Amino acid sequence: MLLLQAVLLLLALPSPAEDTPTEGPGVLIPLTKEACQGWMAGIPGHPGHNGTPGRDGRDGTPGEKGEKGDAGLVGPKGDTGEVGVTGVEGPRGFPGTPGRKGEPGESAYVYRSAFSVGLENRVTVPNVPIRFTKIFYNQQSHYDGSTGKFHCNIPGLYYFSYHITVYTKDVKVSLFKKDKAVLFTYDQYQDKNVDQASGSVLLHLEVGDQVWLQVYGDGDHNGLYADNVNDSTFTGFLLYHDTI
Repeated sequence: MLLLQAVLLLLALPSPAEDTPTEGPGVLIPLTKEACQGWMAGIPGHPGHNGTPGRDGRDGTPGEKGEKGDAGLVGPKGDTGEVGVTGVEGPRGFPGTPGRKGEPGESAYVYRSAFSVGLENRVTVPNVPIRFTKIFYNQQSHYDGSTGKFHCNIPGLYYFSYHITVYTKDVKVSLFKKDKAVLFTYDQYQDKNVDQASGSVLLHLEVGDQVWLQVYGDGDHNGLYADNVNDSTFTGFLLYHDTI
């Protein structure tokens, strides 16, 4: 019985083709809201899957230049770099202004020692110093006329010379240094003729050394002579002193 009622109900319902208005062949006309009020809403379906990401958009136009930021903090000092290659020499500079005049220095001390003497007494004794008592120069008093000896007061190099007039006898003289003969001169007298004899030498002396002339041999060789027109002289002077 129930089955029969259901069949009759289905037959009484309009077919879908008859109830759906159309505008033309094959074109469906959507149902109005009033036509769907009798229908029951369906159960909501499940959410669909996320679609794939779209492509990147185009780059935008550059923005305006921003304002200058504040200066950052000073960083730590870096390590010292390697020495660079020496550059080429620069051009020569202009002369500087002259400096101030210095203070006067101490004058150098000049060492002096000299004498020049002549014979006054024609009597000479062999083997003892000849006393030249005629003083030409002896400002430093380094020559002693009482002994006939020169006394060294300044160490250094000295020059000594003698010029002797020979008359009446032969002459043999020698120059002594510290009791030792270092130079000899002999002149043979020519009868009735005045002759000359001379000698010179360089000697290094120390303080306290003595230098003199004397006749060597016997009394027959002491023909030294001097008068108002003939002289016999003995001279010596310091060339340069020793440096410390």
